[in-house]
Amino acid sequence: MSLHLARVKMGGRLTFTERFSDSRMPGTIVDMHVHTVRGAADSSLTPEQLIEEARRIGLTGVNISEHDRAWDDHQIEEFREQSGLFVSRGMEVSTDVGHIIVVGLTRYVPGIRKISELRKAVDEVGGFMIAAHPFRHFFDPVHFRRDGRPPFDLTPKQAAELPVFQLVDELEVANGGCTPRENAFALEVARVLGRRGIGASDCHSTQGVGCFVTVFEEELESPGTGPSGQEQMLALLRAGRYYAGAGLNVRQLQPFAETVAFLK
Repeated sequence: MSLHLARVKMGGRLTFTERFSDSRMPGTIVDMHVHTVRGAADSSLTPEQLIEEARRIGLTGVNISEHDRAWDDHQIEEFREQSGLFVSRGMEVSTDVGHIIVVGLTRYVPGIRKISELRKAVDEVGGFMIAAHPFRHFFDPVHFRRDGRPPFDLTPKQAAELPVFQLVDELEVANGGCTPRENAFALEVARVLGRRGIGASDCHSTQGVGCFVTVFEEELESPGTGPSGQEQMLALLRAGRYYAGAGLNVRQLQPFAETVAFLK
């Protein structure tokens, strides 16, 4: 499948292909945080709907990240064949310091609700850990008052020292379920940490699929049940050869950082 988008103007705004030269065209555009009815009780998104929406907007890869469970080999292979997408088997793990997206761990392992144990399990398989929506609700004073805590008032530099960021490899800086302020703060923290940041929709329905994505420099081979494509993705993650993107769902893909006011 060619990943080059047509060179057209939309609404008077430059599309992705007009903004970047061919040498910087994306290899694979992946929604790194997706929930379906196969593994998330709070999702209404069927695999068939995900395929249809991905084709409509030009999304070329997905990281399936159900809550505390991973799709089995048969489900992954069936979906890969039906969709023609790059398909990564991930998982969103609920831990004692928040939700963590993992890539490379193919099954739930007892004890990984403790992030230190999750880190060990992921290291054993050469995987990658991403803090999901790390600052969701942090700027809502009611959220902290409900737990008897004072409002969040850390600077990005102070927030970067939180324990979770010492144990993960990356953090979501663009999450479809977060407010612009939450995402912008996450991006500032990523800059302090020297991380590039991950883009992901966190979709639970067709609405929002691909609103935020991660753009990889190379075209990823769909791994199916084999290791090659997954290892390729992990290698690019470790090497920092990707960036968070925004606007694919409205056909105006651009680097997420360019949409954040404090960086302009």
